[in-house]
Amino acid sequence: MKFWSLAGGTALVTLCAQVPAFADVTPAQVWQSWQDLSAGYGQTLTPGSVDDQGDTLTVTDLAISYDKDGVKATGTIAELTFADQGDGTVQVTLSDSYPLTLTLPPEEAGGDPTTISLQVDQPGLSIIAAGDTAETSYSFAGPSVTISLTGVEGVETEAVDLTAKAEFANIAGKYIFAPSGDKSVLSSSYSADSVTVNVSGTDPDPSPSTDGTATPSSGALTFTMKDITGTTNGTLLDAAAMADMAAALKAGLATDGSFSAGETTFAIESTEPTGPTKIDGKAATAALAFGMNDQRISYSGSATGVTTTVSSPDIPFPALTLTYAETAFDFLMPVSATGAPADFKFLTKLVDFTISDEVWDMFDPTKQLPRDPATLVIDTKGTATLKADIFNTAAMEAAGETATPPGELNSLDITELHLKFAGADLTGNGGFTFDNTDTTTYQGMPAPTGKLDLKVTGANTLMDKLVAMGLMPEDQVMGFRMMLSMFANATGEDELTSTLEFKDKGFFANGQRLQ
Repeated sequence: MKFWSLAGGTALVTLCAQVPAFADVTPAQVWQSWQDLSAGYGQTLTPGSVDDQGDTLTVTDLAISYDKDGVKATGTIAELTFADQGDGTVQVTLSDSYPLTLTLPPEEAGGDPTTISLQVDQPGLSIIAAGDTAETSYSFAGPSVTISLTGVEGVETEAVDLTAKAEFANIAGKYIFAPSGDKSVLSSSYSADSVTVNVSGTDPDPSPSTDGTATPSSGALTFTMKDITGTTNGTLLDAAAMADMAAALKAGLATDGSFSAGETTFAIESTEPTGPTKIDGKAATAALAFGMNDQRISYSGSATGVTTTVSSPDIPFPALTLTYAETAFDFLMPVSATGAPADFKFLTKLVDFTISDEVWDMFDPTKQLPRDPATLVIDTKGTATLKADIFNTAAMEAAGETATPPGELNSLDITELHLKFAGADLTGNGGFTFDNTDTTTYQGMPAPTGKLDLKVTGANTLMDKLVAMGLMPEDQVMGFRMMLSMFANATGEDELTSTLEFKDKGFFANGQRLQ
C-alpha cells in the first residue's frame, strides 16, 4: 500500500533530519567547519547572508540541499548564531523551527515524483563547541525535537489523509571532530529519554471489497522507545571519494557504531474491506552494532523480552501471539583481498520461542506434543582468504563469469549448535580446517579435517508421536531410524550421541569409516 510506503519514507526523513551542527573555536571557524563537514556528507549550504562581527557571526536564510540517486532533500534555516562565549567555546543557536522537503523519484517511468514536506521544531536546542583547531568537541542538548509531516504531493492528494509526527525527548550528545587533510575523524555519543512516532492516514489506492467496489483503507502506527543511547566513530572522506566504495575503503574510510534502547512498544491498526487488523508488540531491550573498514564488515543486533500479538480476519482464530526471551544475530566477514586468512563469524539465536495454543491446536488438537518453548542457536566462526575485494564490482563480476570462487574457506568452528523443539533437544560443537589444494576427494569441496560432536535427546519419542498423529508415515520414520543407527550410538534412555569426523581423506562416524 502506498500509505505505508509514505509512512516509511517519513520515518527515514525523521532519522536523517537530525544531523547536529559542528563548530570550531571561533565563530568564523565554527561556520567554516560546518560547511566543510556538510560538504563531506554531500550536502550543499547556501546562505542568504553572513554577518561576521568578530565575536558573533549570524547566518540568515541558510538553504540546505542534498541530491543523490534521485532522492532530493532541501531545507531552510531562518537564522543561525555563532557566539563567542569568552571562555574559548562557541555557542551555536538555531531557529526554533525550520521546513524540510524530501523528494522521492517516481515509482514508474514517466510518473510524477513524490514530495514530502516536514516541519522540524527544536526549541531550546543548544550546541557548544570547545577544544582547538586540530580537535574540537561539540556538545548539544535540548528538551525536545519534533518532526511533523505538513504535506504530501505527487500522489492522489485528494485521497491522502496522512499525518505523521516523531518526537525525541530530552536529547543530549557529544561529538569530537578532527579534520586531517582530505579525511575527517569523527567520534560521537548521543542519548534521548524517549522517541515517540505516530503515523495515521488513508490509503490513496482504494482496495476492492467483496462486492467488487473500491473501498479506501486506513491505518495507524504508534511507536515508542525509551532510554536510547548510541555511539558512532569513524574516518570520513569527502562525497566525491565515497562514490567508489572499494577505493574509499582503501583510502581510509572506516566507521563503527552502537545503539541500545530500553522498553519499546508499538501498535499498528489497519482497516481493510475485509475487516480490521491489529498488531501490538513490546520488547524489554534492543541493541544494534555495526562496523566497516578496509579489512572487514560487521553487523550485530539483539532483543529481549519480545511479545507480538496479531488479530486479523485473515487468521482463523481471534489472535496470534508470539513471544521469545531473546533473539540475536552477529555477522563478520572480510571485505578485501588478502594473502592471509581473515576472521569471519555468523551467529543466529532465538531463545524460548512460543506461539499461541490455537496454532498448535491446528495440527495437534489432542495435545500430544509438548508445547515447551523452542530454541535455535547456530554460533560459528572461522577464517577465510579473499582473492578479490567484495566492493570491487569488476572483480566480482569477473569471478562470476568464470565461476571462480572469490575466496577460500580455511577453517570453521561450530561453537554452539542447539535446537530444542517439542520435547527433542539437539546440541553440538566442533571444528574443521580445509585443504584448498585438494578439491577432488570430496567432489569440488576443499578436503576437511576435524570433527563434530552431537547429542540428541527425545528424538525417538517425538517421532513416535508424529507417527501417531499421522504427520509422518511410519516407513519414513523407520528409514530415518536406520540412518541414525549408522551415525549415532544410544547412550541413555532416548539419548543418542555421535562424533562425525573427517581425517586421512575419509569420513568417520563414531570411529567407523563410511567413506
